[in-house]
This record gives sequence, C-alpha cells and structure tokens, in this order.
Amino acid sequence: METSVVQLKPQEMEIQNIDHLGIVAGIIDSIGLVEIINELIGVEIGEKVSPGHVVKAMILNGLGFVSKPLYMFPKYFETVACEHLVGTGVKPEYLNDDKLGRVMDKLFIKGLDTIFFLIALKAAQKFGVSLSSSHLDSSSMHVHGQYNTSLPEVIFENQQAGNTQESEELVVKSPKEITITYGYSRDHRPDLKQFIIELICSGDGDIPILLKLASGNQADSSCFGQIAVEYQKQIEVNSLIVADSALYTESNLKLMSDLRWLCRVPLTIKAAQSLISTLPESEFIDSNLSGYKLASTTVNYAGIEQRWLVVQSQERRESDLRKLSQKITKAELKAIQELKKLSKEQFACEVDAIKALSKLSKQFKYHQIHSSKVTEIKSNLKDSSAVTSYQISATVSQNESKINTEVLSAGRFIIATNVLDLNELSNDSMLSEYKAQQSCERGFAFLKDPLFFADSIFLKSPERIESLAMIMGLCLLVYTLAQRQIRTALRKSKSTINNQLGKPTDRPTLRWIFQWFQSIHLVKINNEKHISNWNQQRDFILNLLPDDCLAYYRLAT
Repeated sequence: METSVVQLKPQEMEIQNIDHLGIVAGIIDSIGLVEIINELIGVEIGEKVSPGHVVKAMILNGLGFVSKPLYMFPKYFETVACEHLVGTGVKPEYLNDDKLGRVMDKLFIKGLDTIFFLIALKAAQKFGVSLSSSHLDSSSMHVHGQYNTSLPEVIFENQQAGNTQESEELVVKSPKEITITYGYSRDHRPDLKQFIIELICSGDGDIPILLKLASGNQADSSCFGQIAVEYQKQIEVNSLIVADSALYTESNLKLMSDLRWLCRVPLTIKAAQSLISTLPESEFIDSNLSGYKLASTTVNYAGIEQRWLVVQSQERRESDLRKLSQKITKAELKAIQELKKLSKEQFACEVDAIKALSKLSKQFKYHQIHSSKVTEIKSNLKDSSAVTSYQISATVSQNESKINTEVLSAGRFIIATNVLDLNELSNDSMLSEYKAQQSCERGFAFLKDPLFFADSIFLKSPERIESLAMIMGLCLLVYTLAQRQIRTALRKSKSTINNQLGKPTDRPTLRWIFQWFQSIHLVKINNEKHISNWNQQRDFILNLLPDDCLAYYRLAT
C-alpha cells in the first residue's frame, strides 16, 4: 500500500516563536497593564497599535533576553508570534522607533513614577502580595554618549478611539527631567555619567512597588526619608520601612516619626562605634538564625527612643579576624621599615630625635614603641672642630588595647528600629527583615544583567532614558510576580521541580523556568493554529500560573 505525502506550499505554513513569552504576556494580562496605560495616556483615533500594547511589546522584548537595541525592535518581532502575544492586528512594522519614541514621551509627560506605582499596586492586590514590610534602596545606572533635552511638546487626544465627539487637542509640556551626570558609581565606573534608580520592593516576593528616577549625583541620605513618607501615604498598609544606613540620619528619623522603620546604624556615629567595640561576648545570645548572635539595648538618638540590635555574624567575624591578622602583619612590616629609615637620619639635638620618633609612632594603627635609644655621634670637620648629632633607633610591639577593640568589633553591626514592642517585632524578626533587604539588590542585579535589553543605556535624551528605565522596572515587576506565583503554588501544593543541578526545589528562578519553555512555536498550517513541542513538564508548570497564561499555549479549538 502506497503512502501519500502531502507537501505544503511555503505560504501555507508559518512558524513563529512563543517560547517563554506566553508566560510574560499572561502576567501582563493578569495585571491589566495594557488597559491601565491606555486609560492613563489615552488612545488616539486611528492609531494602529495602542500605547498599552506598545509597552506590552517592550516588556516582551525586555524579557526576551536577547540583546536587541530598540532601533531593531520590528526586526525582533519578525520571528516572534507578534499578534498572538501582543494583540490582534499588531504587526511588527507598527512597532517602529517613531511609535516607541512617541509613547515613551507621553509616559514621561504623564508622570513615570505615578504610572509605575499605579500598575505595581494593582498587581500587588491582584496577586495577594503582602506589604507588611517594604525595602528601600537605590543604585546607579551608567550611560554612554551625550544627552540633550529634546523632548517636544506632545499632543494628547482628549477623545478615545470610537468616541464620536469632536476631538480637542491638549498640548502638555514635559515635567523637569533628571540630570545625567557624574556621581558615586555603585558599578565602579566613575568615568561614565549615570542616573539613580530608587526602588521599594515588598518583603513578600521581592515585588517592586515604587520606582523613582533621580539625578546621577543625588545622595541617598538626602531623599530616603521623604521617599519613605510619600510611599507610606499612598499605601493603606502600615508597612515596616527597611533600608540600609543611608536612611539613618537625624533629619530622616524625625521626618519618619509616624512611620515604622528598621535600618542599619552607620558606624560613623560614635555611640554605635563604641557599643560594638566594648560590648563583651557574654552579653550576646544565640539567634534562631544559624550563625548569628544578638544583643539588644534601648537608646535615644535624634530625640527618638529606639531599639538597637547588635548583630554578630560568625562567618563575617571569622573573615574580619583573618583580614585583621593580615593588616597587623602588614602594618608591622611597614613600621619596621619606617623605623629603619628614621634610624639613619641625624638630628641636631636629642629632643628633635625624640620628637621625630613620637610623630612617626602616631601613624601606627596597631603598634606602639616598645623601646628606643638615642645615640650621640661626633664628627670631626677639616678644621679639626667637632660636630655633635643624634640618631634614634627603636623597636615596636603590638598595641593590645587597639587590637582588642577591633577583635571585639569583628563581625558586628547594628540595626535599629523604632518598634519597641518585642511581640510586634522580635529581635530575630529584626534580623530576618534586614537580611531580606537583598530583595532590592536582587532587583538591581536583574536590571543590570548583560542579557537585559537596557544593560547600557543608549538613548539620547534624559526623558527617553527615564521612560525606558520605568519600562525596565515593569519588566522586573512582571518577572518577580511570575516567579513568586510559581514558588507560592509549588509550596501550597507541596510540589517541586528539578533545578539546574537536577535536584528538587520549590524555589526555582523564573529564568530557569524560561529555559523549560524554549523551542515552543506557534505553527500555522492552512490557517489552522497549533502549538509545537508541548509536553507534560511544561503543562505542569503552566498550571502553576494564572489562567491568563494558558491562552497563549492552549489554543481554543
């Protein structure tokens, strides 16, 4: 029996990539992001793709983890199932640089931090994210090139698409942009101009809730207090604001008098330095967190009664003591060299020699003069007259008092809170909340990842840079929401998946999940749509996600 083979013409078959982008698109739909953007900045009559869909496309591009600069944006979507993922009728050629630029300008004019906060807050409510604690931090993003303010006046249409009333054009002038300039670089690139991203993430799932952009030379301590106050006013929950030592200034603490806060105490404060260097080991008790010891005391700083928790990390202590030993050895070698050099000098009198030794000894950090000797030297000149000079030699010993102070300080730091009730916030909970400050650091690491599409910002105006940074923040929002959703579902169902090492985990990274969804395609055969390369593992993961993700992989029949 002969088997017939049907050969399709090229135009009868089309293959487009979906991969993990169905997850991204589904999370965006769950948030209602397209609708929020369109409501905030409007939809012009006759435009082929709405602002909300443009932002959705930019997030899909950003989380595609392919380094495609924005001027290649339409090219990126030529191989991606554009209409399937972004929206019906959205063609790759509609997503050109002019369209993207116009939408980014409108976002800037409307207010980027307001837009982000509205979207993030709605997302947190939708996904049940707890805001009982919120983590505040900042980081720098470096840029290349020259930046000129060139944003034109942008015309908004008052009427929405489909409205029969006569349209009225409203000209809106842009708000003041940030300054792209040199400043303290967290990336150790002082040669590059930068801007600052200020971020507040939830303690639950590292979800970014507030994102603000600031000029590249702004200091954290000058703005953190105000950011915390403004944030608290906008959320209904009495959140515990957690931050690093930049928040701990007298002015910030007074500004936050009505807030609950927790942050690290800078050791530039004399009372803090004295406490960690004098507190005896016997005052510490073991924490429930392995590897830590704690000692608590109540202090009054900036007129505010607060609890200081001295934390001693065993791992950090061992590291600090190793470094201290190296410093002492290095300092002793240097002191011996300096003394040898001094011993060769000649002085006019014994007093001058002693003064020189005293001056040198003040430079010693871990050592002191152990013994010294002044030698009188007589030299005969040609006219038979004698000249007397003096030389001094000395030995050093370790300054046990100074060394013991640093030994006691090793591995110690102080965190403070104005929550005095241990039942409301225990010492162990204080430490746990502070350690969770890494939520912001993980967010910044994500934004600076070389695989991310805005690793090195290249746009040529501060306004567009700010708009792009906000969209980068939306990428982080979508990523962390999906990751939290999968982890929560795995934990509730007491299920696991295998990690990169083949070991079961209920805390996979979303990037690893994305790897599982590679090589999934939308295949069109004679105008019928099919999903290729589906399997049970992918189906299992898909069921951990919101229903909005299902539609991109399970086509209606």
